[in-house]
Amino acid sequence: MKGVKELKTYGETGFHCLAAARVLDRYPREAFGCGLRILGEGQLSLTKFLLLTDGDVDITDFGKLWTYILERVEWHRDLFVFANVSQDTLDYTGPSVNKGSKAMLMGLGRQKIRELPREFEGELPEDCSRPFVFLPGTLVLQGKLYSEHKTLARELAENRVFAKWPVIILVDNSNEATRSMQDFLWTFFTRFEPAADIHCRATMVHRFHVGLTPPIVFDCRMKPWYTDILEVDKKTKQLVDKKISTLIPARWR
Repeated sequence: MKGVKELKTYGETGFHCLAAARVLDRYPREAFGCGLRILGEGQLSLTKFLLLTDGDVDITDFGKLWTYILERVEWHRDLFVFANVSQDTLDYTGPSVNKGSKAMLMGLGRQKIRELPREFEGELPEDCSRPFVFLPGTLVLQGKLYSEHKTLARELAENRVFAKWPVIILVDNSNEATRSMQDFLWTFFTRFEPAADIHCRATMVHRFHVGLTPPIVFDCRMKPWYTDILEVDKKTKQLVDKKISTLIPARWR
């Protein structure tokens, strides 16, 4: 694909929920065109969230990539949300089957424009607990169930105690969401829909583009219309773990 130097989809999110690319940005907003090229390519058109950068960063390392982008993103112009579009059949976050939204987030430029906070200080508002800084500039918060407090994400975005944080991830269980990078990616990107679950302190419409004022809150709590979480049967897991070494040699695992 012209202008696309490297591309990755993340299996930790079921592939379609998250993709990232290193692209060219030789003239203003060339990267945007590269992003549209990706979103118009076959199965990649089902991508829900696309990260773009022109930096020399390893896009297979989500932690480094996400930090790099947050250090450079200009929220008033670099997040694009495409509402009322098709969505993967296996993504249940939209209003109905095969309907939903997509987003494209760009972090461009050689020089970073901000330092990211790495520690949380302050008093948590009601219905929130267990704050955890999983990545620089990214605060994971455990909140009350969505069915019991639907507007919590918007209220957090408007709370001044979080004013210095670029991103807040609101989840049902912050301990489970931060056990590993795999758990974080799964919880983050499979449990929100861009057009419905991204909140911010303020918005501004300029030339038909909606600009955001941080903090940006992603509401990644389970919603009533999501399918139940699939749990591994303990007896089956124990049986497979017991036999796996005889079924598949170690060099192939």
